[in-house]
Amino acid sequence: MRSLNRTTQSHRSASLVRDSSLVWLAGGIVGVSFGAVSVAGGLPWWVPVLMSLVVYAGSAQFSAVGVLLAGGGPLAAAATGLLLNTRTAAFGLAVADLFGPGRATRLLGAHLVTDETVAFALAQPDPARRRAAFWVSGLGLFAAWNVGVAAGALAGSALGDTGRYGLDAAFPAVLVALVLPALRTDPGVRRAALVGAAIALAVTPAVPAGIPVLLALLGLFTLPGARR
Repeated sequence: MRSLNRTTQSHRSASLVRDSSLVWLAGGIVGVSFGAVSVAGGLPWWVPVLMSLVVYAGSAQFSAVGVLLAGGGPLAAAATGLLLNTRTAAFGLAVADLFGPGRATRLLGAHLVTDETVAFALAQPDPARRRAAFWVSGLGLFAAWNVGVAAGALAGSALGDTGRYGLDAAFPAVLVALVLPALRTDPGVRRAALVGAAIALAVTPAVPAGIPVLLALLGLFTLPGARR
């Protein structure tokens, strides 16, 4: 029986690694872009590397570096990053029960909360698999992102204009792939996603970057039982 359980757990872990590897690859690619853009803009190589280890916030890091390169101060850059990352507070509540006991474990789990990790974890069919998916995808993505950032920072301006490679489309493409199964099988989720997308598109021309994502969460109120 123990041997069977170990075999089953091994198969589950292997499938989680396989399924989340696309997210890791996308994270590493975008990380290279972030590191290269930061250094090519004039920042020391260690700034994007340290920021990725300590902050680890993806789009918020791009925005913060953009503020710094445009001449803004550290406080303005930090405020921009915090504003864009407020959505992770809601994400953290959604996966808080997956962190496990212990202050250190919960602190590490909170640090690993990203759009991709939360989407991958919540897409799993049962609590045990959701917990495993969160840690597998979260730790793997953290490693891939930081390796990518370090590689991009060391490459510096040698990559040229990273925008021409379409690297900024990698994460959105991965997120679409993650949510497609839920959109296909659950009409309620599909309706909420459409409402959220419509809200985000409507407000995009009028509000700062990052705000449309937050307002899109209003689509969740169309889910059955959301108002109870």
